[in-house]
Amino acid sequence: MCVNQVMSKSFMTLNCKGDLIDLTRPKVMGVLNITPDSFYDGGKYKDEKSILSQTEKMLNEGATFIDVGAYSSRPGADVVSEDGELGRILPIVEILLETFPEIILSIDTFRSKVAENCLEAGAALINDISAGKQDENMFATIAKYKVPYIMMHMRGTSKTMQKHTDYKNLLVDILNYFSERIAQARKLGISDVVADPGFGFAKTLDQNYELLSKLELFQNLGLPLLAGLSRKSMIYKALDTTPENALNGTTALNMVAVMKGANILRVHDVKEAMECITLAVRMADNAVMQ
Repeated sequence: MCVNQVMSKSFMTLNCKGDLIDLTRPKVMGVLNITPDSFYDGGKYKDEKSILSQTEKMLNEGATFIDVGAYSSRPGADVVSEDGELGRILPIVEILLETFPEIILSIDTFRSKVAENCLEAGAALINDISAGKQDENMFATIAKYKVPYIMMHMRGTSKTMQKHTDYKNLLVDILNYFSERIAQARKLGISDVVADPGFGFAKTLDQNYELLSKLELFQNLGLPLLAGLSRKSMIYKALDTTPENALNGTTALNMVAVMKGANILRVHDVKEAMECITLAVRMADNAVMQ
């Protein structure tokens, strides 16, 4: 693990509604699930007051992005219709933008119709767990609106993904997956792409740790890298605990991710993630001075 990987060697930015977000120093994306069945915070934020309070808390603690999701991607989650997802998320997008005009909203969806409606309402970027594989119109929508696009590695769907953990070579297969999806995105003129290796998606417990241990290899893609480890089963199962008691484990692995080159940490707990980044950057700065 090299502390020099904490600060990107190349200058990386995302163009969010005309503002260039510098990812040379890692940033935090706060998770706002408005679903009743998410694995950790399902049902917590189901009214306007709780949603605004949690968003304000995450922004005050240092979140650069707020990622709003209205369709749980946990294994076995209930199917939500396209109109149902849109009916959940669009009013929240409008409320958040009205209350926090400067907010940089990310929309967690694999559906182009949901993405388009939220972008029209003022969202700044799209976070797609399927990298365009579950909706053939997603790439065209991203290209039309010229917004940053987070593409995640997953095999199958959220219901079937844990049946697809057979890899010839885990790292090579995932890197090849990204190479193909990035090439397709570039053909359509999509320039701002972020890669998310998809911890917990179509991967066994051991595969998740293999992926994290070699996360620095994904810097070869030449893209910003997002790590979503927060309170996931790879943590709480390894520690024989629960998502509610997995903050300490999350913090430990977030530090590993940052030290291995992650540019964005997607988290439920912003304050602790910001502290990881502050300390990791301090270590990197000290190493450069010596």
